[in-house]
Parts: sequence; structure tokens; C-alpha cells
Amino acid sequence: MASFMRCYGSFRSVVGGLLQTNNKFPSLAQKLSTSQIKCQQELPEEDTPEETTTKTSQRINIVSPETSIRYMNSEAYKLAYGDKLVWELYRRNFKGQYPPPTRKTCIRAGQISTGNPCPICRDEYLVLHHTNIKLLEQFISPYSEEILPSIKTGICKKQYKKLLVEVAIARDYGFLEETVPFRKYTRSDHE
Repeated sequence: MASFMRCYGSFRSVVGGLLQTNNKFPSLAQKLSTSQIKCQQELPEEDTPEETTTKTSQRINIVSPETSIRYMNSEAYKLAYGDKLVWELYRRNFKGQYPPPTRKTCIRAGQISTGNPCPICRDEYLVLHHTNIKLLEQFISPYSEEILPSIKTGICKKQYKKLLVEVAIARDYGFLEETVPFRKYTRSDHE
């Protein structure tokens, strides 16, 4: 604040000097250029505007999978999503009739970089992990047991790759049932 007052004071002296002079144009360029240099020299390094801005959408806490599982069973989750799936109420903003591919990631350098993050990135308590079965089952089709595409669910590519890995790990550990693909059997092949 003190540096602002020093710059403001030098600006007032320049404006006062301009009003008193008869030849306005030569002194205008000279006095304004010196006042800018003076303000830059008086501004200390710790008061730079880049460091004083606060990041409102920064992810500070990394939530553990156990906390995410407790959140899925809590009243706060039921209040936020009700009986619907996590991705059902999410709507992507796009131009035209056909949805474009989802973005690469919603979180860059520890903060949300988009105005409309995907369903997993917008809620920090939703963590994709192979032990969080209730969340993983929301992204698996109940009819074909396949993982739903990212265009339908709206999750970003980074979270979709993580979803594929975590579902594969959960199926390997036996947390999720893995269906055997249906094979047509003809008796003539085995006679």
C-alpha cells in the first residue's frame, strides 16, 4: 500500500506540473515517462501483483480413497446427487449437434483450469480407486458390463484413462465381476 501511495504522490506532482506549464506537449512526454520509471523503481519485489492474487479453485487437499468411500455413503453425497449417477446431471457445453471429444484434463498445475470441469474433477471427494466399487460401477453399463464411453459420461481423457486402469485392477482383484464373452456354439464343429 505504501508503494501505491508513493506512485500516486508522484503522479499528482506530474499532473500539478502539467497544469502550471504553458507548453503542454513537450513536458507531458517527459514528466509521464519519468513518473513511470520512478514508480517501477519504488515498487518492492515482494509486492508484485502476481504473488498477491489468490487462487480460488486450487486443489489443496488430496483426498484418500477411504475418505472417498465414506463420502459415497454419506448424507452429503445423497443431498448432492440423490439417486442419480454422478455423471447424469452433468451437461457439457459445446457448439453444434455432435459433441466433440472430451478435453485432455480439467486440472492443470493443481488448480481447475476450466469453467465447466468433468464430473470427477469438479467434486474433489470423488476419487477413482479400485476399492471404490460404488463409484466404478456408475461408469459400467449394467447390460453389457462394458465401460461407458467418455462422450456419454463427459469425463476428461485423463480421468477416463485412470478409470480404465482402476476397473481393470478391480476386476483382477475380484472386486468387480468380469463377464465371460458369449461364444456361439455349433455342434458341427465338435463332431
